[in-house]
Amino acid sequence: MHMKNPEKILAAALKYDTQKDAAPKVVARGKGAIAEKIIEIAKKNNIPIKNDPGLVQILSKLEIDEQIPVELYKAVAEILAFVYSANDRYRNAASS
Repeated sequence: MHMKNPEKILAAALKYDTQKDAAPKVVARGKGAIAEKIIEIAKKNNIPIKNDPGLVQILSKLEIDEQIPVELYKAVAEILAFVYSANDRYRNAASS
């Protein structure tokens, strides 16, 4: 997810392994050129990107490999639903 603003681009990447993790965790975060690189890598790997300025500001304050706090579960669940839906559309388009 990322926040679009040419002067201050923020991005954060989440990972959630249901077999190992109790909750999603931040695996990358940054601003400016680092944020642009996170977004570029996501696009190259067909990883869905969600624009949520409020959430990315909070996620950008977490440490790498830090699990998201309970207070963010609902917001991140909405992001995961978006990602799963986008993945399904991508798979369906690829198999057509």
